[in-house]
Amino acid sequence: MTTDIIPLGTASALPTEDRHLSSVALERKGRVLLFDCGEGTQYRLMHADLSRVRVDAVFVTHLHGDHCYGLPGLLSTLALQQRRDPVTLVVPAGGRAMLAAIPGGDPEGLPFPLRITEVDDDLSHAVVYETDEFTVEARPLDHRGFAMGFRFEERTRPGRFKPETARALGVPEGPAFGRLQEGTPVAAADGTMVRPEQVKGPPRPGISVAYVTDTRPCDGGRALAADADLLYHDSTFADKHLDRADDTGHSTARQAATVARDAGARRLLLGHLSARYADPTPLGREARSVFPGAEIAEELRRYELDPREKEPDPSSGGDMQM
Repeated sequence: MTTDIIPLGTASALPTEDRHLSSVALERKGRVLLFDCGEGTQYRLMHADLSRVRVDAVFVTHLHGDHCYGLPGLLSTLALQQRRDPVTLVVPAGGRAMLAAIPGGDPEGLPFPLRITEVDDDLSHAVVYETDEFTVEARPLDHRGFAMGFRFEERTRPGRFKPETARALGVPEGPAFGRLQEGTPVAAADGTMVRPEQVKGPPRPGISVAYVTDTRPCDGGRALAADADLLYHDSTFADKHLDRADDTGHSTARQAATVARDAGARRLLLGHLSARYADPTPLGREARSVFPGAEIAEELRRYELDPREKEPDPSSGGDMQM
C-alpha cells in the first residue's frame, strides 16, 4: 500500500502554459489530502484522475490568492455533487471570514460539515489533523506575513508477526496466534508464557512527507523536513536571484537542496517555480550540486512512497531496504 504524492500546480504567483497554481495532492487508500488549493485545483484533480469527492482535508499554507483561490470553486462543486461526508479545512486565521465574504461561500450553507481549523500566527507547532493511521503537523515558516508548512506522517506500525518463531516456542496455531498479533501474551504447550515481542519483528516506520512553501529557509521548514521520505520545498528562484528570493520571502533551488541535505530528507521535489524560468533545468542543476537526488516537481506525475521499503531487511542484518 503506497502513499502517492501528485503535484497539481507547481507555479509561483503567475501560472504559465504548463505550470499551474499551487496545489499538491496526497493519495492514500483511495482518499485525498490537498496541500494548498490555488485557482484551478479542481480541474487539476480531474486531470490527475483523482475524484474530488474523495478529498477529506485541505491544508492552506497562507492566504495569498495563488494558494487559496481554488477553495470556493472546489467547495461549490462538492456541494453540487451532494457530498455528505465532512471536509476538514486547516487555514490561517481569517480563512473562515474570507470564505464567508464570497456569495454562496458561507460554510454554514453547505450540505456537508466543513470543519474549519484556523491557526493563529503565534503557532510554534501543532498537530492539526489526525486519524488512527497518520497525523498532519503544522509549523510556522518565514514568508511575508504568516505562513505555515505541513508534515504528513504515518504512525509506526507493530512489527510483522513471525509464525515460525511462535511455532518454535511451542505456541499452538489458532487463536493463540491471533492474541499474540493483538499484543497479548499466551501460554506455550509447556506452560511457559510467550510475549508478543518475542514473535514480532521490529516496529515498522511509516511514510513522512513535508510540504514547505512559501518561505525563506527557516527552522520551521527544517523541522518539518527532518528525515522526511519526501520534501516538497519552495524553489522559486535561481542563485542569481538570491536577493529577490530574500526580499519576497522565498527560497532558491540551492537553498531548498541545502534544507533537504541538512534535514536528512530522502527525496526532494523542487516546486513553486517562478514564471521567469521557462526552462527550469538550471534550477534542478543548482539543487543537485548540493542534493544529488533533487528533482523538478513534475505536474500530474505520481511519486510513490512505499513503507515496505523502510522495513528492516533480514538478509542485510536489519538495514533498511532503501
